[in-house]
Amino acid sequence: MAAAAFGGWSLLLPVVPLVVAQSGGSDALAGAVTGVFMAATVLTQLLVPRLLRTRGYRPVLTAGCLLLGPPSLVLLMSSDSIAALSVSAVRGVGFGLLTVAGGALVAELAPRRILGRATGAQGIAIAASQMAGLPLGLAIAARWSATPVFVLGAVVPALAVIAITRLPKLRAQPTGTSARVSVFTVIVPVVALACVSASFGGLSSLLPIAISDRAAIAGVVLATASGSMLVGRYSAGLISDRFGSGKMLAPALVSATVGLLLFALSVDDGANVVLIGAAVLFGFGFGAVQNESLVMAFSAAGPKRIGSASAIWNIAYDAGTGIGAIALGFVASVSGYTWVFIVSASVVALIPALAVAGTSIGRRGDPKPDNHTAGSKIRSYDNL
Repeated sequence: MAAAAFGGWSLLLPVVPLVVAQSGGSDALAGAVTGVFMAATVLTQLLVPRLLRTRGYRPVLTAGCLLLGPPSLVLLMSSDSIAALSVSAVRGVGFGLLTVAGGALVAELAPRRILGRATGAQGIAIAASQMAGLPLGLAIAARWSATPVFVLGAVVPALAVIAITRLPKLRAQPTGTSARVSVFTVIVPVVALACVSASFGGLSSLLPIAISDRAAIAGVVLATASGSMLVGRYSAGLISDRFGSGKMLAPALVSATVGLLLFALSVDDGANVVLIGAAVLFGFGFGAVQNESLVMAFSAAGPKRIGSASAIWNIAYDAGTGIGAIALGFVASVSGYTWVFIVSASVVALIPALAVAGTSIGRRGDPKPDNHTAGSKIRSYDNL
């Protein structure tokens, strides 16, 4: 389910801003396409914990796939700014349903002692589909047109409904007590994730435009970043399960920062090999930050607040991506693409100091060994 849903999402992620730019839109407008998508995603994510209690996982995930995919067919008729922004808003609602419900379902099903590896396994499905989808969408658009990309972006997420029919019929259960999670409880992973995802928002939306004269390498760079994310996510999950959450956060942030600095050096007529190296370092760091911050959020929130922790984590991820796409789009318009990555690296570089506090949070929040059977499930879930 995750592979199909995120595969369709990644096909369109760099293509829609590129089409807007090629149609005469500014870099700021191209970034706003991603920003509107993520704004709708975040607003939807606030409602998902309640929907999971009242409707259950399968209906919410099904609605998410159908809202994420088929609306892209509207872009076949018009890809002007109004159509692009409107479709992005509708698709963002679907993405908001998918991200919170999909992430929470993993924590619902996985025993706590393997939570890091379980979230890492889902991360592999997501990153692998992005590794294929990001360059494929750009390659199809360059070779033919954006039309087949819009069709595939509609069909692939809809196919995820087949996988959803095989998921357990679960409904999040009320705990009978307050299960609100303060953002301050998970401030370190939330801030770290938001800053790195903001950089990713700028990278995915603006890099294909910045190196449009090297269109082939743009797809390779995005695919490399996604593949490196895959390695980073699962590596962080293994380390988290063995040594406790929080240990990988600082090294991951350093890796992402160095990758962004290399992008800044190579985006204007730099060597392609440096772009690839930048993608490897940034992708590994971003993937590790994703998994580490998710496990830290679950550990700090506790088993009765899994749903709220999932929503907060996803809001940080998607709000960061959207804000980054918009803000860095303005930076590109005013100062050029080199400064997009200098600003991104500067922001991410400020966060490793928080990782020291994050390590202690992770240590205090790590679950005790699971004395129940391996199939024990976490069903405590509540509203934000």
